[in-house]
Amino acid sequence: MPIRDFLLAISVPCLWGIGFVITKPGMEQLPPMLINGLRWSVTGLVLVWWFPIPKKYLKELLILSFIGCTLQYSLTFSGLNIIDASSAVLFVQFEVPFGVLIAFLWLKEKPSIKNLIGLVIAFTGLIVLSGTPSLQGKYLGVILVLSGAFTWALAQVFAKPISERLNGIVITAWLGVLAGPQLILASQLIEGNVVSNIRSADYQAWLIVLYLGLLMNVLGYSIWYYVLGIYPVNKILPIMLLLPITGVVTAIMFLGERPDLKVFIGGIVILFGVGMILIGKIKNQPVKHI
Repeated sequence: MPIRDFLLAISVPCLWGIGFVITKPGMEQLPPMLINGLRWSVTGLVLVWWFPIPKKYLKELLILSFIGCTLQYSLTFSGLNIIDASSAVLFVQFEVPFGVLIAFLWLKEKPSIKNLIGLVIAFTGLIVLSGTPSLQGKYLGVILVLSGAFTWALAQVFAKPISERLNGIVITAWLGVLAGPQLILASQLIEGNVVSNIRSADYQAWLIVLYLGLLMNVLGYSIWYYVLGIYPVNKILPIMLLLPITGVVTAIMFLGERPDLKVFIGGIVILFGVGMILIGKIKNQPVKHI
């Protein structure tokens, strides 16, 4: 892989890891559903002008936008709002083990022995990580983040046939158009005060929204689909193991979090288990995202 493509590839987990973490302070002014609604609205508004309406796939995209964006981001970021970002970004890695389980239960894809061992190791790490002092009394946040990871994995069942017929950036554009309003409406119904929250948000909150919508979504996904298009999936997927590392480092540097030893031990065990599943995956497997 040329150095240019290598740098492009590793920029994706960096962009996504940083974005995941900096959303936490943004949610002090814009609650979880609202900040993600604004994020996807920005993405949709930037990209929609370049791609015609995929009329044949609107129903599938609507279902995917609800499960893979509205529901998933509501769960994941509501959980992030409760627990430390350094722990949340590690729990998010369970998108991969959950994906293996759903593929087995739904698609009847029998996992290999290596993947089963990876699952056991990852869940062992989950038990270790869940016992850290920083998560005591915050298990609702853990459940929400894990539920978001499960929902993302479930969404890939619906995303797979669409991704085989539509370009990835087109899917991203129309997910933004469809999911943005859904999340904002959900925020009004569940979190309340959408208008007042938007009016009271300062420039820092809006810079975070722009980062999420433009750098994390538009730029991140554009680069990701570019490298996926020219290299085998099983060569690219392991790069996503940099995402939790970027997330933890960002949480330490920018949020002042000080994860205890159990967080690092549990995180390493989870990453080892996830790595066993990711490395050597066959082509056309669903890809990971935040």
